[in-house]
Amino acid sequence: MTSAQVDNAGQTSEEGYERGLGSRQVQMIAIGGAIGVGLFLGAGANIAKAGPSLIVMYALAGVIIFFIMRALGELLLYRPVSGSFAEYSREFLGPFFGYFTGWTYWLMWVVTGMAELTAAAIYVNYWFPDIPQWVTALVFLVVLFGVNLISVKLFGELEFWFSMVKVTALIGMIVIGLGVLTFGFSSAGDTAAVSNLWAFDGFFPKGVGSSLMTLQGVMFAYLAVELVGVTAGESEDPEKTLPKAINTLPWRIALFYVGALTVILCVVKWTEFAPGVSPFVAAFAKIGIPAGAGIVNFVVLTAALSSCNSGMYSTGRMLRNLADSGEAPAAFRKLSASRTPALGITVSVLFMGIGVVLNYVVPEKAFGYVTSVATAAGIWTWLMILISHVLYRRAVDAGRLPASSFPAPGGAKCSYVAIAFLLFVTGLIAYDADSRVCLYVMAGWAAALGVGWAVLKARNPQVAERREPELQKVG
Repeated sequence: MTSAQVDNAGQTSEEGYERGLGSRQVQMIAIGGAIGVGLFLGAGANIAKAGPSLIVMYALAGVIIFFIMRALGELLLYRPVSGSFAEYSREFLGPFFGYFTGWTYWLMWVVTGMAELTAAAIYVNYWFPDIPQWVTALVFLVVLFGVNLISVKLFGELEFWFSMVKVTALIGMIVIGLGVLTFGFSSAGDTAAVSNLWAFDGFFPKGVGSSLMTLQGVMFAYLAVELVGVTAGESEDPEKTLPKAINTLPWRIALFYVGALTVILCVVKWTEFAPGVSPFVAAFAKIGIPAGAGIVNFVVLTAALSSCNSGMYSTGRMLRNLADSGEAPAAFRKLSASRTPALGITVSVLFMGIGVVLNYVVPEKAFGYVTSVATAAGIWTWLMILISHVLYRRAVDAGRLPASSFPAPGGAKCSYVAIAFLLFVTGLIAYDADSRVCLYVMAGWAAALGVGWAVLKARNPQVAERREPELQKVG
């Protein structure tokens, strides 16, 4: 990136994107990014493993996610660009890390898209058990692909309403659950009690170790929360919308994760939940509200489609960012007439189609396979955000770069804590035989990217040169 390409706000002036995401849409994308299939479907398996202590795991991970997002927020207000994670890795750690992070974030969303398509197909089977999972997954893939090709405004509007459904439904679930606890209506009212949190073998029924092993699934539930960073290049007013979106994260985690799980585990004892079944659907079936379970199933279907929609959006932008840096084919730089990276979206969707194949070949295992790989890729992305933040703060302290208008509380200290936590979760993944396979996949992915980087350097040595945004320097 040359200095001529950077305006006074630190944004690229020739990106060509339409700044079509307003404050209303960015806020709801940020809210919806914290509510996904990891909570609605994955929580069932984690409750079976950890019991009520899962609440603590979500709260603990939520604190770390807030550290990550405040670190990202400081970087975004220093230099808001589309493809932010790769750009910051490229600037502070070097071109190879920008290349590796961009492609790994692309992989994360492609694989997450597979997981969401799988989940959506499972939810549709609730109403239409005779329809094969792969058929449903394929239909959703094609429809969302069309939405993303039309315009960023349509993407933003669809994501707004997807998120609105999730938020409204979760608040409704919490209110109804509190009503059951307070007034004891429905059949669930006979057994609903706060004491359900510890009455069945204690708050940690299977030990602290088993609870910690759920952190892989818990971290998957938080994937996409960083999506607000990708919207920086297409937000109407990033200086105002991004800090507001990030600062609301703690109450979103407290309400939608910790709050919702606490209420549900009070209404229905943890021993009644099972892997592969949404605890929210199971809870409403227990309460006995007419069509309640069906309504909740529709909501969790919406959550899956929302995440897949976001995946298509982010992968296209990341491929374009990589192409701008010479780290992906130049054809990905082109925008369609509606100013969307159509080719990047198309290629990403074709790879997401592998999820359709998995639903055909191994429908019962497809979700578990792809979520573990997505989690490993997400952890890498978060680590790059945190390390870039630490290096940025060092540069600011040394007077080499200007201070951000949105500094992270605690400075680099919180980033160090978050880095240690993510490395601990990686250790847990390596320890668990079921999830360890994702590390093998990531090792293969790293080897492939290493070969790709060697080829890139041989063809274009300039790609390995560190390029800094000149107008961001002090003095």
